[in-house]
Amino acid sequence: MSDSPRVPGNSVNPVDSLVLHATDNQVCRITLNRPEALNAITPDQRERLIQLLAEASADPAVRAVVLTGTGRGFCAGADLRGGSAAGERVPGDVARTIRLGAQRLIAAVLDCEKPVIAAVNGTAAGLGAHLALACDLVLAAESARFIEVFVRRGLVPDGGGAYLLPRLIGPQRAKELMFFGDALGAAEAERLGLVNRVLPDGELDKTARAWAERLATGPTRALALTKQLVNASLDSDRATAFAAEATAQEINMTTEDAREGVASFVERREPRFRGR
Repeated sequence: MSDSPRVPGNSVNPVDSLVLHATDNQVCRITLNRPEALNAITPDQRERLIQLLAEASADPAVRAVVLTGTGRGFCAGADLRGGSAAGERVPGDVARTIRLGAQRLIAAVLDCEKPVIAAVNGTAAGLGAHLALACDLVLAAESARFIEVFVRRGLVPDGGGAYLLPRLIGPQRAKELMFFGDALGAAEAERLGLVNRVLPDGELDKTARAWAERLATGPTRALALTKQLVNASLDSDRATAFAAEATAQEINMTTEDAREGVASFVERREPRFRGR
């Protein structure tokens, strides 16, 4: 199991206590750890999450990722309390902040070449909801709630919300959630298709680990290419999607896991995928 890296001088990077991470059984587990703030994300935490997701994506020893939180919250969104005092805004500042901040975080999840599971242990609001919904699979505890909180603050949804939600549940349902900002319970989120499974609170971690470990024994490159195909398909016409599919299969057939998968089928045995 690997621990969080340390900065020179053997001093602990303060953000390491706020974003825990460890790798075990080829699964990288990333845990937001500000329970007193329902895991609202500070800029430093956001940058650490982006870094960890990029490292997991590139590390052959990592073959699946679990993202979760401690306490009663998965993530209450961006922590706005540390923002600058109100004053005259320079045109472009807000858009730049969104592009370089919340959007980069969501892109880091979508672009991660490993399957990412959200284990939503409690409230997922605003950017926190979008962080969960950007994941490839979403498991939710019965106590979890999803809230498009932006309208309550007089804000436009950011962090990819207007991109993600219509693709998951359609434009009218997405508008209902975003226009009213009502809390959506885990069972209703599952019914709408935002969540793969709802679990008793005590079983969330166990199931997330089981799913991640199962993914970690799969054909990692094939899963990465499948993720890319599915994500891109929603923005593609049929000809483009079919061409991408054929190219992905061409690339995948050069992997050791593809050869192992075909050989195991011919030899009538279980495949032993190595993630290569």
